[in-house]
Amino acid sequence: MDLKHIRNFSIIAHIDHGKSTLADRIIQECGSVTERELKSQMMDTMDIEQERGITIKAQSVRLDYVKDGEHYVLNLIDTPGHVDFSYEVSKSLASSDGALLIVDAAQGVEAQTIANVYLALDNNLELLPVINKIDLPAAEPERVAEEIESSIGIDATDALMVSAKTGVGIRELVDAIVDRIPAPVGDPVAPTKAIIYDSWFDPYLGALALVRVFDGSIRKKQIVKLMSNNEQHEVLDLMYPHPLKKMKTDSIGSGEIGIVVLGLKDVGTLNVGDTITDAKNPTAEPVGDYEPAKPFVFAGLYPIDTDKFEDLRDALDKLRLNDSSLSYEPETSIALGFGFRVGFLGMLHMEVVKERLEREFDLDLIATAPSVVYDVYLTDGSTQEVHNPSELPPVNHIERIEEPYVKATVITPTEYLGNIMNLLVAKRGLQEKMDYLNEERVLLEYSVPMNEIVVDFYDKLKSISKGYASFDYEPTDFREGDLVKLDVRVAGDVVDALSVIVPREQAEQRGRALVKSMKELIPRQLFEVAVQASVGNKVIARETVKSMGKNVTAKCYGGDITRKRKLLEKQKAGKKRMKAIGKVQLPQEAFMSVLKMD
Repeated sequence: MDLKHIRNFSIIAHIDHGKSTLADRIIQECGSVTERELKSQMMDTMDIEQERGITIKAQSVRLDYVKDGEHYVLNLIDTPGHVDFSYEVSKSLASSDGALLIVDAAQGVEAQTIANVYLALDNNLELLPVINKIDLPAAEPERVAEEIESSIGIDATDALMVSAKTGVGIRELVDAIVDRIPAPVGDPVAPTKAIIYDSWFDPYLGALALVRVFDGSIRKKQIVKLMSNNEQHEVLDLMYPHPLKKMKTDSIGSGEIGIVVLGLKDVGTLNVGDTITDAKNPTAEPVGDYEPAKPFVFAGLYPIDTDKFEDLRDALDKLRLNDSSLSYEPETSIALGFGFRVGFLGMLHMEVVKERLEREFDLDLIATAPSVVYDVYLTDGSTQEVHNPSELPPVNHIERIEEPYVKATVITPTEYLGNIMNLLVAKRGLQEKMDYLNEERVLLEYSVPMNEIVVDFYDKLKSISKGYASFDYEPTDFREGDLVKLDVRVAGDVVDALSVIVPREQAEQRGRALVKSMKELIPRQLFEVAVQASVGNKVIARETVKSMGKNVTAKCYGGDITRKRKLLEKQKAGKKRMKAIGKVQLPQEAFMSVLKMD
């Protein structure tokens, strides 16, 4: 197909600004689905996406559109909006020539909007500002257009006004995509050069690669080479992505996107960002460097039923076929048995993965407290990466510990500014920037240790601002911190799964809060149970779970007092023996109490 009739574009926006609904309207406008086949959130295929109303996995569709008697192909790539899935956004933008920047007409520019704009500008994309939800009673499109110009620096005088819900302005938007987004640039006769920007596993076809072809073409039966590992494979089948079904084709030309079937049994062979080229006549240079997904948050996942360890391994293997950003390795815990240390992109990603494992593979799992990666410099001059607090070397072997920092961007109405600044200071944040976008909204930039934001920061921010503040973060660097490992001991034994790394000045306060919540959760035993928080060998907080009482003297009716005393002494000795050898089973809520510590 002629390059000048192809348009490759993404949709980027903050979470809940209407990307998926707008994608539905564009699909409808192009006539790719009938009224009967149309359903809401067509591009959100997972149950969790439909239920939560969020996009987790970026999707692509090929649409046909006729304008002024000419036939165009529009390749639309929907992207997630949540900060945890910015990896999916960056994959999509690498294969686009333009992007629709969606901004809510009532809420205006949010933190994620700005972050995604920078990603788009890094990829030299043409941006089309689109103000959505103009049908809302609180909509202020003129104010939002000014905000786009002042906070992002994009000319918004010809921003498109649409309502994805009612369909107002959709035809004008599709016309603007054809007119204003540049056609792809490529050489149809050069050697094959295509980037893999997504991959997933199909139970019948094996691992599938979603590609954007830059030069040449990919044909059926062609022998292609993956440039990262030099593996050669035959192209078994080619398809175009369609909203309802895949459309088979014999070749995917320059500038087009399509699905390549190579008959691979493992999606790990297809590295996202890798370049596909012809095996006999390869291209000289790959499309470009592509960073693999880097996990920021680590947590242990353990089956409640210890016999299900192999089932959990199989489930993670299968889930990784559809989520290349997932990384994991086996680990053991004295308290929880065998499980896996899993790397996630953020807390929402962790929630989604755990929920998918439980739903799709019928597993009951315990998740330990999430932690981040620390760089530990030892006295012998070596460096160690610590993903799990229980891996931290003894204190006398540590020279210093460095923790990751992030640049946190918060946009908030001015009335919540004081409380939000207090929250950021409590989380050890350092202010770097404060700009008033207009009289009512402020942009804050803080440098914050990542460990402080992975657990409950987002929830607290939303509750303080009544849901109006928006938040985005990006990793920056590692900085030295005065950190210690806080252990929890139950009946004298360290519960390794509850260990956390905390700043030294917060250790006592957090230790007290932790043992207090643990005391409420541990069921009463026949013997007294001590719950202690310790740093090294020094106990800094303690609570006692009282023993269950049993009236051993109930069977004595009168008689000498020595009979009762003898029974009580016997009970006392029994409880002492139990305390020495008794084991305490911790309920699952105990592991979640670490997350809810304040």
